[in-house]
Parts: sequence; structure tokens; C-alpha cells
Amino acid sequence: MFDLIVDFLAGGVTQASWPVLVFYFLVVSQFTIFSVTLYLHRSQAHRGVDFHPVVAHFFRFWSWFSTAMVTREWVAIHRKHHAKCETAEDPHSPQFFGIKKVLLDGVDLYRVAKRDASITEQYGKGTPDDWLERNVYGRFPSLGPTLMLFLGFALFGLWGVVIWAGQMIWIPFMAAGVVNGLGHWWGYRNVESNDTSTNLTPWGLIIGGEELHNNHHAFPSSAKFSLRSFEFDIGWMMIRIFETIGMAKVLRVAPALEMRTDLANPDGDTVKALLTHKFQVMTDYFRGVIAPTLRAEAAHAGANLKELPRRLRNALSSGGRWLDHEARETLGHWVSQRPTMATVMDYRRRLHELMEGRNGEAMLEALKQWCREAEASGIRVLQEFAERIKGYRVAHAH
Repeated sequence: MFDLIVDFLAGGVTQASWPVLVFYFLVVSQFTIFSVTLYLHRSQAHRGVDFHPVVAHFFRFWSWFSTAMVTREWVAIHRKHHAKCETAEDPHSPQFFGIKKVLLDGVDLYRVAKRDASITEQYGKGTPDDWLERNVYGRFPSLGPTLMLFLGFALFGLWGVVIWAGQMIWIPFMAAGVVNGLGHWWGYRNVESNDTSTNLTPWGLIIGGEELHNNHHAFPSSAKFSLRSFEFDIGWMMIRIFETIGMAKVLRVAPALEMRTDLANPDGDTVKALLTHKFQVMTDYFRGVIAPTLRAEAAHAGANLKELPRRLRNALSSGGRWLDHEARETLGHWVSQRPTMATVMDYRRRLHELMEGRNGEAMLEALKQWCREAEASGIRVLQEFAERIKGYRVAHAH
């Protein structure tokens, strides 16, 4: 009898080998990641994709079973993050809580937000509200991971408990810590969105595509997170597989931007493109106007670009928006001492302001005026950008 107990504790009913244990951990962890990114995030929070009811309910069950997350609560907190991003009301912004707090204690920030019923009430609309949600998933959220613990113990003995503990640490750390923390603190940016979001890596395979966080903030309702040819979104790959077998319907993807040539003036299509791709427009302006001007200033003065700290050089893309007061003053003084740079930064400010307007006709007239003045500025890169921006158009969907 004692030997039977020892054998059970050592390997459960399966007596599985090490490769099987590792495989089990990878499979259940990936199920959890897909439940979060495909169902909670892309489908429920942003309505970028609809899944067949069987698939949708499996993901809903699994997110409860493996993490204790209730669909309505998760969706509400995430929607508020987008609505109040990088403000004091953002549930998990490193700008306000600090990178250490969000990275290492992101789960606690989630719990604090979850206890605020007003968040769920305001931002949780449209999520499942059936009998199971009210009487099982929402009423007993901790029951899911508890059942998962007993299942792991039964299958693999104490190793099942170890795997369960690893998942309870790994998944919240990657989702609540790495994506919400590092995804607003470190990485590369494709698009100058109105926040500090970054892409962590173009080839992440372990967090479902969520590593392409800057792309997502630029186009939140897109079911596809990758934007550039070298980026790989494993979550989008799974959506396409489900779509192929009739188990998913893609509702939205990020619209493409195409260029027309030889336009004398911007037109209605230009305005539509600027409103749709305003973040991309500001990215193009930084890369096509500000960055070349910065290099030209350094070459003209015989100076090294490193004389201006990288953090301040990068801050030119946002007009210094995310700098503290002292750093913003330093950058402003540096710009003011360089007339050409001061001019292109002023044109950046004006372009950003006109794209914030909602009156299409007034915006078109302001854009025409902006282009005329840019072409008369005598600054070659600014003139070239003014010529380029006229031809912006939202590409037709295929």
C-alpha cells in the first residue's frame, strides 16, 4: 500500500516520462495563451473576429479553468486600458506605476481593477451573460484553477502540482507583466501611436502574437497584429486555420495605405487616409522629415548625434510628449537653437493638430494650406513629404 502511494505521488495515474510532462506543460500553456489572445482579446474585447460557438465556449471555459479569469472582467479592464492609455486611469501603465511594479506585480494591478465594479459596468458590455457565466464562471472564478490542480495531481502526481504552479506563475507574468509592462517600455515601434506601446520581438512564438503590442495599439480592432513582412503573428495563423475550416469569421484587419502620384492637391481620399492612418502618417513624417533633418544638422555642425541622448532623439517623434519636464525643456532648448529643426518640428505639430479635427471639409482646406506652405519652406525633405502626403489613400480591401 505504501509503495502504491509513493508511486502515485511520483507519477500519478499516468506515470508519464519527462518528455510527456514537458509536452503537457507546453500544450496547456499554449491553450491558455490562445484563449487570451484569440478569444478574450481579439474577439471579445475588440470584435476583430467571431468564432464558432463551440470554439468560443471552449476558449471561455479554458480561460476560466486555467487562470480564473472571467470574460467580462478581463474585457472591461483591457478596454479601459485603451480608453485611458498612459493616464492616471490606465489600470496598468508603466508611465504611472513604474516598470518594476507592472512587470513583477501586474497580477495585483489586475486584481485591483477587477474589484472596481464601475469598470466592469462601463467597459464590459457585449460579453457573455448566460447561465454558465452568471452561475459558474463569474460566481466561482477560483474553482477553475482548483479543478485544474486536482486534474494535474491525478494525472502526474506531485509533478502535476509543479506544472500547475509553473503555469500559475508563467501565464500571469507573461500576460500581465511582460506585455503590459515591457510592451510599454522597451522594444521597437512601427507606428507613432498616441502612447508608449512597443513591439517586443517580431518572432515571438510563446505569447500568441501579443508581443506585437505597438501594432495592436495602432489598429486595436484588427484581428491581425503583424504589419511588416518580417513579423510573425502566431495568433493570426491560428485564426486563418479556424477560418479555413469554417470555425471563425474575420471581421476587421488593419487597412493598408497606398500612394498615388502627381496630385496637385490633396483630396477627400487623402483626408480619409489621414484619419485612418494618422499614426502611420506621423511615423512617416518622423522617418522622412525629422530623422533626415537631424542627421543633416549633425553633419553641418560636424557633431556626433550621440551628443543628443538617444532618449531625446527618439522623443522628437512624439514632440517630447512622454518626457518629464526637465527633459522636455532640454529638448526644446536644443531644437530652438536649430532653425531648420525648429521649423520641421512646428510643421509636425500643425500636421498632428489638423488630423485631430473631425470636420472633413475644414481638414481638407487646412491640409491644402499645410502642403502649400511646406512646399514653399525651402526645406527639401519637407517639400518631398508634402508632395508624398497628397497621394495617400486607403487601399481597397481584397
